[in-house]
Amino acid sequence: MARIYIKTYGCQMNERDSEQVAQMLIERGHTMTAREEEADVVLLNTCSVRDLAEQKALGKMGMLRALSRTRPVVYGFLGCMAQSRGSSLLNESPHLDLVVGTQKFHRVADHVEQALERKLTRRFDDIRFSIVDVEEEQNSQSTIRDHVLDDGQVTAFVSIMQGCNMHCTFCIVPYTRGHERSRTVQEIVDEVKSLVDRGVREVTLLGQIVNLYGRHEFSKVDGNSPFVQLLEAVHDVAGIERIRFTSPHPIGFQKDLIEAFKRLPKLVEHIHLPLQSGSNRILKAMHRTYTAEKFVALVDQIRSATPNIAITTDVIVGYPGETDDDYARTRELVDLVGFDNAFVFKYSRRQGTPAAEMEEQLPDSVKEARNQNLLELVNSWAKRRSEPFVGQEVEILCEGPSKTNPKRLMGRTRGNKIVVFEGAPRHIGALMKVRIMRSTGYTLFGDPAIVGV
Repeated sequence: MARIYIKTYGCQMNERDSEQVAQMLIERGHTMTAREEEADVVLLNTCSVRDLAEQKALGKMGMLRALSRTRPVVYGFLGCMAQSRGSSLLNESPHLDLVVGTQKFHRVADHVEQALERKLTRRFDDIRFSIVDVEEEQNSQSTIRDHVLDDGQVTAFVSIMQGCNMHCTFCIVPYTRGHERSRTVQEIVDEVKSLVDRGVREVTLLGQIVNLYGRHEFSKVDGNSPFVQLLEAVHDVAGIERIRFTSPHPIGFQKDLIEAFKRLPKLVEHIHLPLQSGSNRILKAMHRTYTAEKFVALVDQIRSATPNIAITTDVIVGYPGETDDDYARTRELVDLVGFDNAFVFKYSRRQGTPAAEMEEQLPDSVKEARNQNLLELVNSWAKRRSEPFVGQEVEILCEGPSKTNPKRLMGRTRGNKIVVFEGAPRHIGALMKVRIMRSTGYTLFGDPAIVGV
């Protein structure tokens, strides 16, 4: 049996896809390794949203080629870059054996074993052998359903749909993930129940535009969208304590979803609501289908219904043709809303998207300056949003050791703020109260005296 090394680039959906691949390989008797130098199979699950992510994956694959100097090694690209570039990757990485696209993750185990057999039995001077599998496949949205859980793991991602129909002009996802297609409510509920049986207490529902779930497959019931119906069904699963979802689109935030936060106690008070730009001219060019004024009005509606809700966002700076005035409007809107956190990205030109062909592509120096300027504002708001927690008792779900200090434990508030504290192994998996003693803006630190446990 082979030792498999998987490295994942990009979003939570990519992480979830890698988990599915790992589980299928484990079921066939293979073992996973975190040590690339001992791997018999190297799989890089790739991202195409920004050029930097692609370049990192290509560079990593080039470095790992040295492993095959002493033994046969199978090399594969999976995911979005594999989907968008296909067989052309064989020219960029001559040692590549597998190129598997976004709708074929459930076939990776078959392809790996075929490549292993060929590698281990053929002479090294044989004609090159490679597998490229990037064709569309019906019902691929239902193939990401199995989980690899670490001991004591209490949170998990659940993929509820694949693809996107929005075609924002900067985004390559519709070309790499295909059109929207959703799983059934029952499939998803069954998966959540199986996770509960394995100790999971919090799930995050994943979709490219998650709140548009089921709009082509299912009907409204009593005025509730298919996504709200799904939230209700997951809410009814005994043993689940918290429900999150990401990432939504502003146009999918209708009255039924806003009200769901008031009537579904397990639905936590956190929304990641991508803005992208505060300039109406740029939003229109991006094909975002809302205005800055509508975005602010939506935030007001959400906060009116759930005053303590945490709101995070995505912003792109340096979109083609973005003027100083356009950027100023973005900065003003970010300051007006006062997000708990924001992921700020410099526009990345993606071949095949409409924005890549637009004139007035901005120089990197302008993008970088706006990126740093906006990050300063975002960081200042993160500190302001976190400071009121100091001296307060907050409920957290303890997830395990802190990534930055394994001697301490970490958990998250319902608003998705990280809390680091001193505790004991028995606290892992517990919903508990911790008194916050200090804040760095993005991380809260709790008193070692844990209340009520």
